[in-house]
Amino acid sequence: MSQWFTRAWHEGHPALWLLWPLMLLYALITGLRRWLYRAGIFSAQDFPVPLVVVGNITVGGTGKTPLTLALIERLRAEGFKPGVVSRGYGGHGDYPLIVNEDVIAEECGDEPLTLFRRTAVPLVVDPKRSAAVAHLLANFDCDVVLCDDGMQHYALARDIEIAVIDGARGVGNGHLLPMGPLREPVSRLHSVQQVVINGDGFVWPASAAMTLAQQPWQNLRREEAVAPVPGDQVHAVAGIGNPARFFAQLRTQGYVVTEHAFPDHHVYSTRELSFADGRPVVMTEKDAVKCMALAEPGWWYVPVKAVLPEDFYVTLLQSLQAVRQKKMQQKQRPQKESAR
Repeated sequence: MSQWFTRAWHEGHPALWLLWPLMLLYALITGLRRWLYRAGIFSAQDFPVPLVVVGNITVGGTGKTPLTLALIERLRAEGFKPGVVSRGYGGHGDYPLIVNEDVIAEECGDEPLTLFRRTAVPLVVDPKRSAAVAHLLANFDCDVVLCDDGMQHYALARDIEIAVIDGARGVGNGHLLPMGPLREPVSRLHSVQQVVINGDGFVWPASAAMTLAQQPWQNLRREEAVAPVPGDQVHAVAGIGNPARFFAQLRTQGYVVTEHAFPDHHVYSTRELSFADGRPVVMTEKDAVKCMALAEPGWWYVPVKAVLPEDFYVTLLQSLQAVRQKKMQQKQRPQKESAR
């Protein structure tokens, strides 16, 4: 069903018009909720350190995790001590949950585990993101918090928003759920600080172009083995927002690909990944963190690195410095008033 909706949203289907009344209801509910927070009728929890939300306005994956990885790396290089919070989609743990070496994907979700295993960043998972931030700051020395997803989680006050758009899919048919893929109207992009376009296709004024550079293949069993080379036949497994992008990248590199596409955040079984022909299996890093225990010899994953223009980072760092200064002034003001 989810695959049917994805195709219909992006390729068109007349049956979607039957969902027009539900789209109006969705627009009314989400618009009212957003207005209640912005008007101050519902309160959003603020924190003493800058909070950056990396999110999107569409359902499905857009490249938030590679971008968050790149932000962690750059912020550390600039002397920041970043921490990350996530709702942990697909996880079922006791919250708030601090992600460490002993936590598995079934507890915290595949994206948080991918972030932690790549960076060892302080990371807390909780569907209530404000509780996750509070727990993070109580247990770790962090001076900036990255929220992986959460643009629509208005109960959490944010200082900077970065919206990520899949360049190939864009905003689909431009309609809100369930008639289209949008969680919020396209006009929402005007209110964020930065828009990042992952790949070619969609165009937005003053946006930053992001490309995903594939890194050397890694063996799931950490065995000393020779990775497949271009020209080899491989089984390609992807349970991400846009599996076609992963398959296309492999073909561009010269591999002969047998596709195995699964829904985003899919939980795999041994049966689903048992292929009788003995060809190598390759998957995304996000899939790999869920398949370590299932892995057989000849299973590989392909890490990716987000590549962004320097102007993107310069703008972000300037915004962060402005937020830090503002929060310091807010902290000092009550002290001065009490001294009087």
